[in-house]
Amino acid sequence: MRFNRMLLSTVLVVVALVLQVCVLARLQLPGAVPDLMLLTVLGLALVYGHVGGAFVGFGAGLLADLAPPADHAAGRYALVLCVIGYLAGLAKPESGQLRSAAGPMLVVVGAAVGTTLLYAGVGALVGDTAARDVGLGSLIFTAALYDLLLAPFVVPGVMALARRAENDPLGESSGGSAKAADVSSGWLSGGGTGLSIGGGQRGGLRMKSVKARASRAGRIKGVKRL
Repeated sequence: MRFNRMLLSTVLVVVALVLQVCVLARLQLPGAVPDLMLLTVLGLALVYGHVGGAFVGFGAGLLADLAPPADHAAGRYALVLCVIGYLAGLAKPESGQLRSAAGPMLVVVGAAVGTTLLYAGVGALVGDTAARDVGLGSLIFTAALYDLLLAPFVVPGVMALARRAENDPLGESSGGSAKAADVSSGWLSGGGTGLSIGGGQRGGLRMKSVKARASRAGRIKGVKRL
């Protein structure tokens, strides 16, 4: 991944981990704890795709495994979030734009349920029966409910920051930046007829000036232009 992606992902994951450990985990809510780390991974995966989502998920999960107070084997949550990040990245829209909020909400619910089941399944393989003792059904329901309520406040903001980072002119690929710029401009299109008309006039003037410079350059260099 490019440097701007790595930097943004690291900052967002660390902030999410601190808020989850210091704030959300202390709310003493019934059932599961709202998973801010999961929502952050989902937001980044919906912008970066399945490969980027898998990398971000693995790094975020490993950080959560090592951060105190960790009560499980290291690598357990990293495996879960790596799989979830990969699967969520497959739902990335081809155009880069989300047409409605229904798709991301379904991704959040599916990820919340899948994360709980995978975490409990991996725990069962290593002899951890805590999820069975608490009640797997209640954990799945509360995890999906809490994450769904928290998602509108987290996922859109994470996606917006990720798209803005993709427009960084210092990125490695100008093609990727141009593509991200086109995606971002789609949110602003149709904002007003005056802007679109003015943009068309300025675009026409720029095209005329470019053509004029190209024709002069062709005559100077002796290149025959058709």
